Amino acid sequence: MAVPITILDCDLLLYGRGHRTLDRFKLENVTDEYLVSTYGFPRQFIYYLVDLLGVSLSRPTQRSRAISPETQILAALGFYTSGSFQTRMGDAIGISQASMSRCVANVTEALVERASQFIHFPEDEAAVQSLKDDFYSLAGMPGVLGVVDCTHVAIKAPNAEDLSYVNRKGLHSLNCLMVCDARGVLLSAETHWPGSLPDCAVLQQAALTNRFETELHKDGWLLGDSSFVLQTWLMTPLHIPETPAEYRYNMAHSATHNVIERTFRTIRSRFRCLDGSKGTLQYSPEKSSHIILACCVLHNISLKHGLDVWSSSATGHAEQPEEEYTKMEPLDSEACRVRQELLLTHFS
Repeated sequence: MAVPITILDCDLLLYGRGHRTLDRFKLENVTDEYLVSTYGFPRQFIYYLVDLLGVSLSRPTQRSRAISPETQILAALGFYTSGSFQTRMGDAIGISQASMSRCVANVTEALVERASQFIHFPEDEAAVQSLKDDFYSLAGMPGVLGVVDCTHVAIKAPNAEDLSYVNRKGLHSLNCLMVCDARGVLLSAETHWPGSLPDCAVLQQAALTNRFETELHKDGWLLGDSSFVLQTWLMTPLHIPETPAEYRYNMAHSATHNVIERTFRTIRSRFRCLDGSKGTLQYSPEKSSHIILACCVLHNISLKHGLDVWSSSATGHAEQPEEEYTKMEPLDSEACRVRQELLLTHFS
């Protein structure tokens, strides 16, 4: 019986006998310009990922011609930054489209395993104070530990056609809750929430809320927009400012909170698999959530390596529903007191 060539090619690459690797593509044979234009990152960054993920991507196997960590990482970066499994990209690194898909899965899981290493709040007092100082330098808003918001990423309809993933625009999506610092470094990323949940419901159920209510509320707060409910640890803007102090507070709040919007634009611009221009993520909600989280890890690693140019350009077909901003009546009188004290102390 004839064996389809595409399956044979994939199996020869991944299965066989022995432990030899098969790679037709070598990093040293191409320019940095080519790597950045094709895979989104320069040579030294890719070498860093090989060192970081190499053990996870080279797990012992009885199969031969295993794809090297370097090639797996290039395949994954090619998908993350372009949003498609193009045949020409697989051809460039010497693997089939099916192998490209396996590489993306392997690299994604390796990055997700290391998410807590790269996405976390600072713990020591000096780092926490530095975090507050950086935010204060933006617009004079004191005590800020991070800015929080949600963004939607479009996914294909789940096999079970779960309506919980249908957002208010009638599209299937994941609603991702993220917090960043003044530089756009992500401090928290929860990427698994169904798109039907409004932002306030996501935050109410999120691990982030439990952490701030039990351990992270250290004389400071997050900044959230009007889609969230005022909390002692979450400062929101005033719905209808009336006094000069309230106007100054809202202006400082908006200027500081804008960091998270710029961060979302940067992530979507760098990782086009998330921006909707190539269509929705063609995976289950769980796998799509992992891909988003993997891109968040790469975003933080790229900032660590100085690749921190802000992107202000539009990113095409990003499927992010607009929130309906309505007045959220605060339920916590203590939260009202904290915000009022902030107004009187710093904005009067």
